[in-house]
Amino acid sequence: MKKSLVKIAIVLSALFFVGNKAQAQCDTIANICAKHIINSFISDGQTYRALLLNPDETAEFTTTFFGETVYRIAACSGMNDGALLFSVYDAYDTERKNPLFSNKDQKNAPYWDFKVKSTIDVVLEAKLDPINAGSGCAVILIGFKAASAAKAK
Repeated sequence: MKKSLVKIAIVLSALFFVGNKAQAQCDTIANICAKHIINSFISDGQTYRALLLNPDETAEFTTTFFGETVYRIAACSGMNDGALLFSVYDAYDTERKNPLFSNKDQKNAPYWDFKVKSTIDVVLEAKLDPINAGSGCAVILIGFKAASAAKAK
């Protein structure tokens, strides 16, 4: 019984260590990615994160974009830009995904600025680029322009 408890404690400790290391790695990537949410954008306060173990895995996040607002989506994995492929889909019809944007069509651009005319629910998908694989930690940040900044542009 004592040996079983020791084994369980060792396994739990190892899982805790690996989990903390992955969390720290994602924190570092989130900090690097934050450079794309420049001063004219305000963070939505969320950090969308997922651990992707291979390029076949896809992380999926949902959010709402509000009408007449300018947004910036920044996506990162690893220490260099372009390692994370991300797409934005209209979430109105979950049976058919209506693509709104893919950075794959833009040479893996690390961010995208856009304005929505009316409020819309979206699905964000993120995958590791199989050619330029990042760390495995996918991070997406979203910023929006304050109403006065958006009107000035």
